[in-house]
Amino acid sequence: MRAALTLALSLLAGAAFADDTPDKYPESVLYDKPVEVAPGVYSAIGATQPPTYENAGHNNNLSFIVTSDGVAVVNGGASWKLAEALHHEIEQVTDQPVKLVINENGQGHSMLGNSYWAAQGVPILAHEDAAEDFAEMQGPQGLEALKSYARENAEGTTIVAPTETFTDRKEIQMGDTRIEVLHLGPAHSPGDTQVWLPDQKVLIAGDIAFSERMPPIFQGTCTSCWIETFETKLEPLGAEIIVPGHGAATDLDTVRQGTVGYLKDLREKIGAHIEEGGDLAGAYYVDQSNWEYMDTFEELATKNAGVVFTEMEFE
Repeated sequence: MRAALTLALSLLAGAAFADDTPDKYPESVLYDKPVEVAPGVYSAIGATQPPTYENAGHNNNLSFIVTSDGVAVVNGGASWKLAEALHHEIEQVTDQPVKLVINENGQGHSMLGNSYWAAQGVPILAHEDAAEDFAEMQGPQGLEALKSYARENAEGTTIVAPTETFTDRKEIQMGDTRIEVLHLGPAHSPGDTQVWLPDQKVLIAGDIAFSERMPPIFQGTCTSCWIETFETKLEPLGAEIIVPGHGAATDLDTVRQGTVGYLKDLREKIGAHIEEGGDLAGAYYVDQSNWEYMDTFEELATKNAGVVFTEMEFE
């Protein structure tokens, strides 16, 4: 098993690194065709750029786990059409029915496709905080944004809540596959959820882990909590393959650098700026040049600096 995982990971590292291609899979609304990241575990790797008409909002990873007793899908998708397209790809891989959808957070690109899955009668699981975030803010805002950029590809999409929520963890036995749905702790956004396959040592990590794409930091995000959750809860799992929320499947060292490495560096720079008497206006210009290689650097670097300044100013 370990040899198979190592081979799969090496192939992904060589073939699926992010680029600026507007659409890698023109015959589908999906940005790219699902790839097998580990035996029985597939992910349609989304664009690592912001949502656009060309990528139809598929700018996160839509994953699925094939078991001997059904399929578990991780992420509802950003729209009815994306969820439908993913379902079509699943049907090319297996005759097993989809029996569960797991939302990895409350953002639109995780939950707006719930409308399709609910219409198929599939149960949908999410963390209680993610469900609340989707209902109160992310769902309505995300749907309006989807209609604006996706145009006809937003057709059919409505706001549909998860059918079940959990608090800390939920263990699922699906055929011969153990699936642990976890909320390891505060990280990127309310109710961040990780899907852990302990027997395969595969973690579908969601937005607690970044590598190719710069982590977005929201108002209300606790970056020190995010670092602690990553180091004390995620790392001890011992995952050998990690599917981050955005970008190709990779290993622990890579997502540690892209996540904790970035957060610690930004906090150190902002902390020094504050100690020198710097203000918010100056915080936007702290040196983040070491991270220019990450996708969405131009969109996020200065915003992140401002948010972290506000967070740290009174720590």
